[in-house]
Formats: sequence, structure tokens, C-alpha cells
Amino acid sequence: MWKLAAAAVPASIAMAKPDSNFGGVRIGAITYSFRALPGSAEEVLGYCVECGISGVELMSNVAESYAGAPAQGRGPSAEVRQWRLSTSMDKYKAFRRMYEDAGVTIYAFKLPPTLEMPDAEYEYIWNVAETLGANHITMELPTDDRLLQRVAEYAAKRKLNIAFHTHGQGGASGFDRALSASAYTALNFDVGHYYGVNGETPAPLVERYHERIASLHLKDRKGPENGKGGPNMPWGEGGTPLREILQLMKRKGYKFPASIEYEYNTPEGSSVVAEVKKCVEYCRKALQ
Repeated sequence: MWKLAAAAVPASIAMAKPDSNFGGVRIGAITYSFRALPGSAEEVLGYCVECGISGVELMSNVAESYAGAPAQGRGPSAEVRQWRLSTSMDKYKAFRRMYEDAGVTIYAFKLPPTLEMPDAEYEYIWNVAETLGANHITMELPTDDRLLQRVAEYAAKRKLNIAFHTHGQGGASGFDRALSASAYTALNFDVGHYYGVNGETPAPLVERYHERIASLHLKDRKGPENGKGGPNMPWGEGGTPLREILQLMKRKGYKFPASIEYEYNTPEGSSVVAEVKKCVEYCRKALQ
């Protein structure tokens, strides 16, 4: 397992920078993929480098723990909120330097804004995203119109997109509602969830909405069974047309990244890092 010093990236890693751009398509990963492993900023960076991943959607827990946030339970406490409203961006600047020095860019930051947050906490979220170099913030697709409108208006104010992660929602009713809220709303479209719930290829929706897609999530699932979404599967063993989608991105020259989201069970005798490497290799071969 890689171990990185907090102050600097070792020369051995700096000389072996990852590159997960294949055929003009940017392949990255959401750091949630490594949730079963120790999750310091340095450790997560090490997993990315070992897997050959050169871009990430960064979960807030990795960034905030590095920046010195109080420990969080199931949800942010008053202590965490007070810390967010008083902390400087210096540690986030250092975080970005550490990752970029190792060859890993941060294209998205996931810290979902809520209705309960004061405006100052929204400001903190967008400040962190900008400092890290992200061009969009991700959250789950809101079911509450008040939340949708609030985040849409704040994203427009800051001119930095809020991108909604999707599960089974989609089509005109789900996507158009979110995208009509502001020119700065976008999709963090999960093609695996879409197929697993609907049993239909998401490729036409990727093509239809490509100008409003900030990033994709890639995973393989079986189609729906008995009225329920199909299970997550090792890539190539489900039904999600991942190769079709990746080839579409290559053919059309889409520039938004596609993030590996590792969710299937780790096979006996393997490891999370080994399986994520397989996902990276799947993308490389699909884009040849």
C-alpha cells in the first residue's frame, strides 16, 4: 500500500504519474470507491496512483479530515459547521498541490448542500470546490423543489455548476426538471444505476444531454428483476452497456469525465485496489 508524506509527494510517485485518458476520453474515479480502505488524503492518493487514475471526484470526508475537521458521525454536527465557517482555504490549497504534483486532478467535489445549511456554509462548499480546482459540485438529485431552487440559484451566483447524481430517475421528467432550474445545474449521470433500474441503455440520454452532463458514474449492474433494480456486478458480467457508452464518448469527443464507482462485492482473494485496476483496464480496452 502506498504511503505518502503529508508535506510532499515522494519522487518515486512523482516520476510515475498516472494517465487514465484513453482515446481522448477522461476516465477517473469517485473516491467513494475506496471507502472500505483507510481513507486519509495521502492513502487515497496512493490508491489512485497505484490504479493509474489521473482524475477524481473527491468525497468531502477525505478533504475535510486533511483540513482538520472535527470527527463526524452520521451527519455534520454543530461543531463541524462552526469549523467550516471559520477555517481557511490554506489546507485545501496544500491538498490540491499534493494531488496535482502526483498527477491527479480533482474535477468534482461532493459535499451536498442542504436546506438546513446557512448561506455561509454554501459559500464554504463552493470555496472548497474552487480551491481544489473542481469545475462542479455533486449531490443527489433533489426531490424537494425548494432545495433544487436554492442550490441552482447559488450555483448561478458562483458560476460553478452543481451536478446531480442520479439513481433510477431520468428521461424528460427527471432530468429536464433539474436542468431547467438554472444554467448552472448539470448531471452527474450514473449509467449503471439507470440501467439497473430501467433495464434500458442510457446511451441515448448521454447523447441527448451531453451538453449538460458534468460527469458520468460508471458501474455494471444487471437489469431489474421482480420489480427491483438489479445487483452490482464485476464489470462485463452485468448488462450495463459500458463499452457502448465509452465508445460514444470517444466518437463524439465528449470532454466530461467518466468516474469509476466501485460498488460490487470484492471477490475472495482479491482486493479493492485490484478490482479498481480491472475497471480501469476495462475502460482502456473499451476505448482502443
